[in-house]
Amino acid sequence: MPLIVTPRELTRRAEFYQQLASLLAAGVGMIQALDMIRRSPRSWSSREPIKRVITRISAGATLYESVLSQGRWLPPFDLALIHAAEESGRLPESFRLLAGYYTERAQLARSVLARVAYPAFILHFALLIFPPSQLAQLVLQGNVAAFVWSKIELLLPAYALIFLVAFACQGRHGESWRWFIEKILHGIPVLGQARRNLALARLSAALEGLISAGVSIIDAWELSADASGSPALRRAVRPWRNSIQSGDTPGELVNQTRVFPELFANLYHTGEVSGQLDDTLRRLHQHYQEEGSRKLQTFAFWLPVLIYLIVAVGIGIWIIRFWMGYFQGINQLIDF
Repeated sequence: MPLIVTPRELTRRAEFYQQLASLLAAGVGMIQALDMIRRSPRSWSSREPIKRVITRISAGATLYESVLSQGRWLPPFDLALIHAAEESGRLPESFRLLAGYYTERAQLARSVLARVAYPAFILHFALLIFPPSQLAQLVLQGNVAAFVWSKIELLLPAYALIFLVAFACQGRHGESWRWFIEKILHGIPVLGQARRNLALARLSAALEGLISAGVSIIDAWELSADASGSPALRRAVRPWRNSIQSGDTPGELVNQTRVFPELFANLYHTGEVSGQLDDTLRRLHQHYQEEGSRKLQTFAFWLPVLIYLIVAVGIGIWIIRFWMGYFQGINQLIDF
């Protein structure tokens, strides 16, 4: 799996599962369907893994065993859903669910990048004009090299820090880093709540799909917590296995865990008691997806405004200081 999963990669996964679902629903066999996808793949990097999967299936292995032998080609969430769907005979339905899951993730990723692009441009623009003294020297003295080098000295460490943080957050060794960054982001007004809502939306969608496919409730919760992308949710769910095996229900544990909002806990408990958990999880996913997207749009709207205000205040302070220095110099000449 790549260092950073891009919207394009998520779209390719969605298309891969959608093709499989359509071919299987049309009556095409698994080996033939995989071979058709391999001959015209959306991503050339998937040709060899698909070829090895076909070889394993031809030798008598199941689809799950064949995919599992490819290491980290597919995430654990996908593997668990494929395993349960293969045993229950619901592979086309599960592939469609995975296609929808990754399509939604790709759309959200594109939306976030599009909303962040403009504030990032404004921030870079602000860094280019501050401090104004360097910009004045560029205009008055034409010292381009010094101006460019000063900006490189400012931006290069920032880019290096972002890359190091992204690298540190990869894999299991990055769990503490991801938890620390999540704590910081959750402290940011509006953005923190948006991230929490979107994490709950992903958890609800994954949980509904895994339970519908026949995955055991505790495995479904653990895999869904991983799929949520929230270290806080993963840490909250991790100790549940022993409690559930001892007779506690997930609804009771959700109510006892502070990381879950009251609305989520109450609706989940109601769905669990009434036997309509799948419908409840779909409604929870829709609610938190809409709330998270709305708050993300609000944050994306106000962030450029905030940057504009900071830039305007900075320029205003510089202008005031410039004219104060100018008049002070004139007064000193007059007094002299």
